[in-house]
Amino acid sequence: MTQTFPEPDANYITPSGLQRLRDELGFLLSRERPAVTKVVAWAASNGDRSENADYQYGKRRLRQIDGRIHFLTKRIDIAEVVDPEAPRTGRAATHAFFGATVRYSDAAGIERVVSIVGRDEVDREGHRISWVSPLARALMTCGPGDSAVLHAPAGTQQLQVLEVRYERIPIPPFREPPGAEAAPKPP
Repeated sequence: MTQTFPEPDANYITPSGLQRLRDELGFLLSRERPAVTKVVAWAASNGDRSENADYQYGKRRLRQIDGRIHFLTKRIDIAEVVDPEAPRTGRAATHAFFGATVRYSDAAGIERVVSIVGRDEVDREGHRISWVSPLARALMTCGPGDSAVLHAPAGTQQLQVLEVRYERIPIPPFREPPGAEAAPKPP
């Protein structure tokens, strides 16, 4: 049986993952970029820009912010939201697809649990894997009791799917990064 997968260029994402991207974009547009722009304007007013570290750093930081804004805007524009909590019927309710949380064991009997999420939501510590990763590709379309073959750089492994469920996948909200220009400075 040949497995068919959606186009890898698709940007599947959970609702909370999309909200996280939107929150980061909002922060960059409304707080971080204006704060850095203000610093650059102040540094430019100090004269010689060729030896002005504040100006040069600020311009470099603005380019980074603008690049991230561009990236986030494109990812949000092409986002295809899939809610893991949405009701499913038939095979889609019992087999692993985007948004599934899968419990499986390897050949040594070690059990693991992973949630299949979008590329922008991956977190190894949170056991969230991208739907285009080798592990997700191996698990997709499998149901409880099915065997899956993982072809990974470390070698080939036989996996046994133990459980597939669809539930809310916790995605931490966007947090303002430490050291951001818009961050309040400690007293």
